[in-house]
Amino acid sequence: MKNLISNIAEKSRNDFPLFNGDHNNLIYLDHAATSQKPQKVIDSLKKYYSFQNANVHRGAHQLSAIATEKFENSRKLTANFINSNNEKEIIFTRNATEAINLVAYTWGNYELQENDEILISLMEHHSNIVPWQLIANTKKCKLIYINIDKNGELDLDDFRRKLSDKTKIVSLVHVSNTLGCCNPIEEISDLAHQKGSLVLLDACQSLAHKPVDIKKLGIDFLAGSSHKLCGPTGIGFLWGREEILKTIPPFLGGGEMINEVFKENSTWADLPHKFEAGTPAIGEAIGMGTALNYLQSIGLNEIHNYEKELTKYLFEKLEEIDDLKILGPSPVIQPDRGPLATFYIKGIHSNDVAELLDNSNICIRSGHHCCQPLHRFYGIKSTARASLSFTSTPTEIDSLAEELKSVISFLKKNS
Repeated sequence: MKNLISNIAEKSRNDFPLFNGDHNNLIYLDHAATSQKPQKVIDSLKKYYSFQNANVHRGAHQLSAIATEKFENSRKLTANFINSNNEKEIIFTRNATEAINLVAYTWGNYELQENDEILISLMEHHSNIVPWQLIANTKKCKLIYINIDKNGELDLDDFRRKLSDKTKIVSLVHVSNTLGCCNPIEEISDLAHQKGSLVLLDACQSLAHKPVDIKKLGIDFLAGSSHKLCGPTGIGFLWGREEILKTIPPFLGGGEMINEVFKENSTWADLPHKFEAGTPAIGEAIGMGTALNYLQSIGLNEIHNYEKELTKYLFEKLEEIDDLKILGPSPVIQPDRGPLATFYIKGIHSNDVAELLDNSNICIRSGHHCCQPLHRFYGIKSTARASLSFTSTPTEIDSLAEELKSVISFLKKNS
């Protein structure tokens, strides 16, 4: 652990303003909600808005040319990050939620028929539930949920039972933002494709923590979000197979996404611009590209290996605390699980835990984490969640564990 700390956490923390200066006593353990931003990303935003600010694709002047080059280079960087050889398959969106909605409302409206089936799981984030509920109601389809097994992992046997010739898409999270489990996407993709179904992957909780290879996973769509990748908010992306994206209609209408506009009808621009109506988040896209470069300079394998060890330590410290129950598989059961621990203490509300920890400068998440069906499955209303990154340290985990013991003791005495 010491070598890993020296090479990754200690070195990288110097790149983040939040972990330096007046804020270096803050313990930030809410990386699953949003990542902190390195100075390089902040500088890239400042540089664009200060010296390169222009609209893309539309101007003949030098500023527009520079902005377009930087913007489109970020598309190439995004494609490379997930091992796509075709940047036309990368569509910039506001966030991963919009990326999933894009698939639901374009592919879904175009392809789904009455009584078709959509498979998702009980562990999904609301952004991978609500769009499918809406399109299922519109198209009179069936939305079917895959269960969770006793370890807090996807029940593959239940998936096999529910997958059928009527299944048109399987839309799953890669790493659960609450359970932390990493789903076996390669196997799921193989089984789904045998039935003629497509596979959409919500990769928000995996992209910043491990290498994600669309070819190896065998998926058809992938949704990602910049703000969980050390990049700016307000920008995300959808990757989709070119042959699918070519056949489905646009998501939004307006400027940029057209080829020609007549009084009665319009024709669409080539990929990816067919799906990018209006002025995009140019500076944010450039910032996301900078963030992806930054993560790759550290190394996704190195990040993953360090966070695996750190997650083991987090579980060890939390499991020592009386009456604390962690959801999802432990690192012993699933070594490649995500670097987070979601927990609850019987008789104590998670918001009270988070608020008191905040008084000691420890930031964690509390609530249902946009996973209400999952919490109902477990019969609880809310949980607390500590989530790690390559900037997290064992010392921070020690502080969390000690403060948690104190907080729980205080709340029990005063409840």
